Amino acid sequence: MTPAGQVDPACTGHARQVADAILFEGYLLYPYRASAQKNQERFQFGVLMPPAYRSVDEHEPSGTQTECILECPADAQLTTEARFLQLQRRSVQARSADGTFTAVGSLQAGGVTHTPFDEAAERNYRATAPLSELLSGGTETPFTIPGGTDEEDVAGPDGQVVGRLVRRREELHGVLRLSAERLPGPYGALRLRVVLENRTQPAGPLARRADGLPFALVAAHSLITVPGGRFLSMTEPPEWAAAEVGACVNTGTWPVLGGPEGCTELMLSSPVILYDHPEIAAESAGQLFDSTEIDEILTLRTLTLTDAEKQEARSTDPRAADLMDRLDHLPPEMLERMHGAIRYLRPAGGPAGGVPGAGAARLDGVPEFREPAGPGDPVVAGQAPWWDPGQDRSVSPETDHVVIAGVRVARGSKVRMRPGQRRADAQDLFLAGRTALVEAVLFDVDGHVHLAVRPDDDPAAELHAAHGRFLYFAPDEVEPIGAS
Repeated sequence: MTPAGQVDPACTGHARQVADAILFEGYLLYPYRASAQKNQERFQFGVLMPPAYRSVDEHEPSGTQTECILECPADAQLTTEARFLQLQRRSVQARSADGTFTAVGSLQAGGVTHTPFDEAAERNYRATAPLSELLSGGTETPFTIPGGTDEEDVAGPDGQVVGRLVRRREELHGVLRLSAERLPGPYGALRLRVVLENRTQPAGPLARRADGLPFALVAAHSLITVPGGRFLSMTEPPEWAAAEVGACVNTGTWPVLGGPEGCTELMLSSPVILYDHPEIAAESAGQLFDSTEIDEILTLRTLTLTDAEKQEARSTDPRAADLMDRLDHLPPEMLERMHGAIRYLRPAGGPAGGVPGAGAARLDGVPEFREPAGPGDPVVAGQAPWWDPGQDRSVSPETDHVVIAGVRVARGSKVRMRPGQRRADAQDLFLAGRTALVEAVLFDVDGHVHLAVRPDDDPAAELHAAHGRFLYFAPDEVEPIGAS
């Protein structure tokens, strides 16, 4: 039983796993080597630059604002933990015969090549305040993250020091502001506002992004807890709170219910847009720093690196070294687990929570398919999934039709493609005006109609059709050609 005044440790532990994935999202990218351009000009979500950087790029923020709705008792205590990375710049120095150290571009010792690189250290700051203070004007808590320099000797094969790695961190300054206001109406709900700002003032001018990053709060996000309270979902609020949720202003972050299903005392405010109760996929073998990518693809690609490329990755960053070691010794059964999993099946008419992970956002994802594997699986148990189009005789893609501009359109009809404005893929512009053959008319569970079409002038159309791959259009995005 959780002690009074505390949030269930299982809830916070679950949320922290996801928060850790966010913390290192984009920290390193395949092929995980410092020589790769993508790891020289790095970008992560939630970078809060010092205010002076606005003169370089006015679009880089120095703060975030989170607003959400909650219900809690009058004596509640709210805790906000701001989490981020502090950049530490690693340089390499070689030792000369007279014992002095000089900066170099690389240093080889013991079969390892040491190179300069921007690493990162995890940082957090926690502020707790009673609800009464938040309602009476709020709190403003400044914090300082100290800078410093660490030195690590590099020894040669004979054990003699041949150089050293120097890691330097700049001092960071920030502020965490918390406030709340009582909402009108009979429910007694509150709007909570959390503002995290970077107030670091660099001593010298900033000319480019690499100059500002040592003074930035990188991958900034926050965990907000209120023991005994209840946060409301920002994506699926109750009807009475929908207008108030819509009035919340979130800048640079998006708050979601953290922890497992049923946990409402914790809110995760993330620079990455997530669903409520996000979780790490059970099939994930570990951090790949591309946390919303497909583990299987990244793992297979990493395993194709040559020994020299893997060695360079190991020299780039300690976290890259751990990744290479883990994948080199990955058991075959772990790789097979990544090959896919069904998450959406549940007994007909049953609750979404009946299957672990149903309706939750998954990080470190895997393809969403797998044969049923256990007695708890709804299919194995002899229960059909909530909808099986192959068994539903009310739909027949090969014979169904739809009427467009007075013309009956079905399989075999000719149409002209007219991609609509709601499409986000710029390549759809190349389809405008081209003719296509309708291969199927599909109805989804929401009653929407989709046309599977095959472009007439696509040289690979027959190959795609053999694999069941088509282009899909809504009825108002095609123009019938002649009678069906």
